[in-house]
Amino acid sequence: MNILFVFYVPSGGVETLNRQRCKALKKHNINAHCLYYENRKKTINDHGTQTFVTNEDREIKKILDDGNYSLIVIVSDFQSLPRFKSLGYQGKMIIEIQGYGPKSTARAALTNAVPLVTKYASGFLNPNTPHIMQLLDELYPSFPVFSFNNCFDTNQFSYKSVPASHNPHIAWIGRIEDNKNWREFLKIGSKLIHDYNSGIQLHMFEDPTISESKERAEFENLIKELNLEANLLLHANVPNNKMANYFSLIGDSGGFLCSTSKVEGAPYSLLEAMSCKCPVLTTDSDGVRSSIIHNHTGKYYTLGNVDEAVKEAKELMTDYKLREQIRLNALDHVKSYFNPELYCSNFISMLTSLRINYKK
Repeated sequence: MNILFVFYVPSGGVETLNRQRCKALKKHNINAHCLYYENRKKTINDHGTQTFVTNEDREIKKILDDGNYSLIVIVSDFQSLPRFKSLGYQGKMIIEIQGYGPKSTARAALTNAVPLVTKYASGFLNPNTPHIMQLLDELYPSFPVFSFNNCFDTNQFSYKSVPASHNPHIAWIGRIEDNKNWREFLKIGSKLIHDYNSGIQLHMFEDPTISESKERAEFENLIKELNLEANLLLHANVPNNKMANYFSLIGDSGGFLCSTSKVEGAPYSLLEAMSCKCPVLTTDSDGVRSSIIHNHTGKYYTLGNVDEAVKEAKELMTDYKLREQIRLNALDHVKSYFNPELYCSNFISMLTSLRINYKK
């Protein structure tokens, strides 16, 4: 059977999810394709399957007609529901919610979408994000909702042996926008560099094609204000297959991945780090709860509390026994709870519930 995953751009966690699940579902005779409306980067990571980039009705209609899809999974874009219907698609569609940033944005989007969803969609899919589940219970009390963790293949993306570093490396991944909370990361990094270890190297991995000019200017100004130029490296659109090397380097250096987000859906960057034995220090941004357990698979600090973040970071860098326990526990956690086979089993159960005829 054929299914189609739809999203705006081939970037961020959704793109990683699509690549992972297309590969996993293929083993169960489910042929998944991907459609993105636009690509602002020079290249797209290899999805290992048919991948379309277009926002033209005529081209999308041909994709839908040729694909003979039993199901379309649309990430976030409610307007695609009537659009695909008007282009002649007769099969079932579900809306997947991987995150909307601020909770107020999620509430507004899901509230406004009630008429479209109830008329055209067959259900919701969500990776166990607490605040999204609460909103769906409230706004769609009798509508089908399917909730299970995203998948992650620890064999395909895992620890690499890399040259040792003499200084700790600390990473941040995201967009230069308010919800990702880059300001807090710079302040945490600055305090660690100036009060703890002047040799710390900060790495910020981002996609500059989706940042706003005003935010970018404020970002560059704060770097200068905190005197971080010598300790900060910016990485733009690093191919996913190279990120395992970075995470492994950071983990072995005694550093960590720092996630400062205000609200998250189900961030893939944390799973990637954990799979490469790179410890994680994060805010309790809601969607991280399925992956991070404090002092077991990672560490939390309170959003906005830079001093607490610095305290937890120092413990992560100096308590070697705790650090090693976290590294090993985190890898085991990803293997157990984000297993691709577990994802496929849940996905196939969803197909059955939707009365979509599936034959392996």
